Amino acid sequence: MSSQDEQFQAAAAPDPAASSAEDGMTWWYRWLCRMAGVIGGMCNLCFAGLWNCVTINPLNIAAGVWMMLNAFVLFLCEAPFCCQFIEFANAVSARADKLRAWQKAAFYCGMAVFPVMLSLTLTTLFGNAIAFATGVLYGLSALGKKGDAISYARIHQQQKQMDEEKLTGDLEGQAI
Repeated sequence: MSSQDEQFQAAAAPDPAASSAEDGMTWWYRWLCRMAGVIGGMCNLCFAGLWNCVTINPLNIAAGVWMMLNAFVLFLCEAPFCCQFIEFANAVSARADKLRAWQKAAFYCGMAVFPVMLSLTLTTLFGNAIAFATGVLYGLSALGKKGDAISYARIHQQQKQMDEEKLTGDLEGQAI
């Protein structure tokens, strides 16, 4: 077996049921995050990144180049089929899939904030908005599921009982 075949097998995506059980993301939410990443990459690359590079201001050019690099990273991590001409695309995507949701959130939000700090224009704001939203979606998934109403009602009832016991204990102590 050649080393290229070994790399491909090592980079093969894990079972979706197993990975969603690990991070608690449903299949539709995972696809929502991926689609937001692809759309964010297209906005960064096609719209804002190229438009920022058509200027004479060096900070706008730097922000535009950074935005195009962000688009490449988003495509590489979220949609490796868009980068079929790159040999290591599947390996990078497999490693990105192994990251926790909060790590992806921090990475994507940090990538999207940097060009805005370089050049605060409407183009950089709108171009990076969807890439930032991808990070926010991953961040929300890192928070986990919302609890059910029954468990919240039980916790509230226990706290209420503890408060009543504490209040009656204080009153008994004052009466003596």
